[in-house]
Parts: sequence; C-alpha cells; structure tokens
Amino acid sequence: QVQLVESGGGLVRAGGSLRLSCTASGSISAINAMGWYRQAPGKQRELVATITSGDTTNYAGSVKGRFTISRDNAENTVNLQMNSLKPEDTAVYYCNANLRSSNGPTFYSYWGQGTQVTVSS
Repeated sequence: QVQLVESGGGLVRAGGSLRLSCTASGSISAINAMGWYRQAPGKQRELVATITSGDTTNYAGSVKGRFTISRDNAENTVNLQMNSLKPEDTAVYYCNANLRSSNGPTFYSYWGQGTQVTVSS
C-alpha cells in the first residue's frame, strides 16, 4: 500500500549535477525522517543524507558541501540536489522514509526501488 518512487537518476560527466526526487504514496498518516542512501558495486549501502520532519539535515562527510537534501511535507517528497559530481558518487541511490501508515500506530522504514547514478570521468 505504501510506496516510495524515485526519479532523476542518469548519466552525467564529472563536475555535473543531477537532482533526485522521491515521493511517498499510499495510506500514510505521518512521516518522520526521510533520506537517501547509496550502494556502489561490491560495497555496502551507505547513508548519503537525511532530513527530519523539522528540516534538520545530516550529510555524509563525502558529500557535504556538494549535495543538498530538502523535503516537501505537503507532497510527501524528498529531493537530493547533487552538484560537483565525482566518479566515486556512482551508485544506486535509494530513498528511505520512516513513516506510519493509516493501518496502525507503528512507524516503519520503507525503501524505494533505487535509481542509478553514473558519473563518468
């Protein structure tokens, strides 16, 4: 019932920019933190950036100053603006949301299907 759908991935040259978006849909009653994670081939999934419902942000050191996370609570959307991209940013990027559905009182973590970001040198 609850679904996270990402968009905006693609191929870009080093130094370029991309903007990722993720929208949560379904029977949602509340959303706490939202965020972006990434997984490169042969590596574990890692945190990129998170944002709370009060707009407090947290970034991985490797992206601080280059990436900006934002959210639109009215649209249940989280965005990731990625500037000055580097080849090491190449990965599948996953959207995450800690949310409560309309079916019960508990918050659960939901994941999107992932979107590929490839940065060429």
